Amino acid sequence: MSDMTARIGIVVVSDRASAGVYEDRGGPAIKECLADMLACPYEIDFRMIPDERPVIESTLVELADAMNCSLVVTTGGTGPALRDVTPEATESVCEKMMPGFGEQMRAVSLRVVPTAILSRQTAGIRGRCLIINLPGKPSAIRDCLQAVFPAVPYCIDLIGGAYLTTNETVVKAFRPKG
Repeated sequence: MSDMTARIGIVVVSDRASAGVYEDRGGPAIKECLADMLACPYEIDFRMIPDERPVIESTLVELADAMNCSLVVTTGGTGPALRDVTPEATESVCEKMMPGFGEQMRAVSLRVVPTAILSRQTAGIRGRCLIINLPGKPSAIRDCLQAVFPAVPYCIDLIGGAYLTTNETVVKAFRPKG
């Protein structure tokens, strides 16, 4: 699989941003972070959608199954508010959940803000795609993505996705020797 250009989905889940009420800052934060961290060629498939569980689910399924994304990163919808349903949508379309990602992201965020315990970000696997739910705040996006990214390339190797390499001055991917 190492000869394929990685496809990465970025999904902004926000009623207000998708309606044009305010400018999205989460999507650009993810794009910037990936540009800093990745050393391999990749293409981005970007989506901005409302906090509607069926829309989130169908978007994740399309990116994983039809668009062949090896990684999908979402931002938004991970809090305790009534409309925050991104983790539920993610869980419903994944075959396997990867709770360590959420645990690590919350641990890193707790060093910055005590309300990080309210965040429900998670990760899961659908076919050959790793889906990671990030928080909505741009500074938290970078903190969380950098905290879990050392494990991302190897996880994607294990599920048969694209071979990702990282800019080791920013984040060093861990792959077992041999």
